[in-house]
Amino acid sequence: MAITDKVYLKNHRQIVSQLDTSIPKGAFKGATMEVLYSGDGLTKLDDATRDRLLDFATDFLDCEDPDDLYTGYPERQFVRYLLELRAQGLGPDAIVDVMTDDYMLYAYPGDVLSFLDRAVRRLEAVESLAAVEGDGEMERRAAETRRVLSNG
Repeated sequence: MAITDKVYLKNHRQIVSQLDTSIPKGAFKGATMEVLYSGDGLTKLDDATRDRLLDFATDFLDCEDPDDLYTGYPERQFVRYLLELRAQGLGPDAIVDVMTDDYMLYAYPGDVLSFLDRAVRRLEAVESLAAVEGDGEMERRAAETRRVLSNG
């Protein structure tokens, strides 16, 4: 299961109440994104909630080709965001705190830790494959990225 399947709207009940409609709790569920990021959805929300969700839409849903919205673009952007937070030295608890402050989203720190661990394992595999293929540049880049994510 992808990390984006484990990212939820903070204050889900409050948002549902303001919207006066039912939406899934998952931030990256199609129905959630459709309702929240349509013009009608946002106008019903209080200012603080609307501002954070607009930031989320701007940072993760604003793609050049609207069809990309349904091909994993938001999820890839969010994964990049999580990896950048880790590269800045933040641990799982701090990452959850930042994404809650930035976008009114939350995840369990253990899920974030598992995601980061899988990322490091994948980079180890890329590094090994690059070495076998004789691609020194890719091997170096994978090793450096792995070190950054491992050390935070």
